[in-house]
Amino acid sequence: MSETTQPTFSELLPPEIINMIGRLEFLARTAKEGTINGRHTSPHKGFSVEFAEHRQYVSGDDLRNLDWRVYGKSDRYYIKQFIEETNMRVTLLVDASGSMKYSGDESADLGGKQNLSKFEYARFLASALSYLLIRQQDAVGLVTFAEEVKTYLRPAAKPSQVRTILEELARTEPSDDTRCADTFHQIADQIPSRGLVIVISDLFDDAEAIKNALHHFRFKNHELVVFHLMAEEELTFPFEKFDDFKCLEVEGRRLNIDPSTIRASYLDRVSAHLKAIELACGQMEADYVPINTKTPVPEALFTYFSQRKA
Repeated sequence: MSETTQPTFSELLPPEIINMIGRLEFLARTAKEGTINGRHTSPHKGFSVEFAEHRQYVSGDDLRNLDWRVYGKSDRYYIKQFIEETNMRVTLLVDASGSMKYSGDESADLGGKQNLSKFEYARFLASALSYLLIRQQDAVGLVTFAEEVKTYLRPAAKPSQVRTILEELARTEPSDDTRCADTFHQIADQIPSRGLVIVISDLFDDAEAIKNALHHFRFKNHELVVFHLMAEEELTFPFEKFDDFKCLEVEGRRLNIDPSTIRASYLDRVSAHLKAIELACGQMEADYVPINTKTPVPEALFTYFSQRKA
């Protein structure tokens, strides 16, 4: 297993990602509240492109927006209202707990790094999404977390926000225990307005607790995307030798076991956990995106965006 090292700004946006992002677009599925005109549907009415409804004329309204055909039929003045487009507020939640340090022998390579750990993989995902979303004038913020929130950068749409986010990701190292559910509740109370929340995590916590925490985001009218990262070895448990298994979250904790004696039970529990998270996301109409870290990052992103667009 490789140790994580601090990448440079340019290393977090290698050519493979930059080239791919030029072909992608991230559109919100539900109405969003924003601060500038953009490409997402706003819950407010304006005078943009897509017709929404009529309302009765009041003194001071722009006469250019009168619907003369309605006037001809009803002898009453009505104003045409249109759907206003807006930018989107996005918060990236990146798991920086100890379990994210794991990198298997089959993990993907990118940007000169071999056998990416789950955290390195998450860092590339978050970097790519930040660059894409800010490029289309959306406001993007970042939260890194483990037992509690480590970093909270408020969403901003300015180009310099990309560098701010990438520099913070470069400084962050995975450590401590996982407290996904508690942290999600804390973050849901902090994020203002309806927006988009993107979770990037291995979700090593109680499935029912995670479900309740994700519901907190939906209760606050956030759209939700969950990138569930797992290494190939975590999904298949291919180990054969009787050996020490080291806990990445609690210093000094080890288990000396024969893998063959627990393989069936382990795989059953992993399968049940994955199904529970996927079902929970489906019930709350969140995008559930399972990712095996052996899949190259550009391929994983392109597949997700293709499916979302379809």
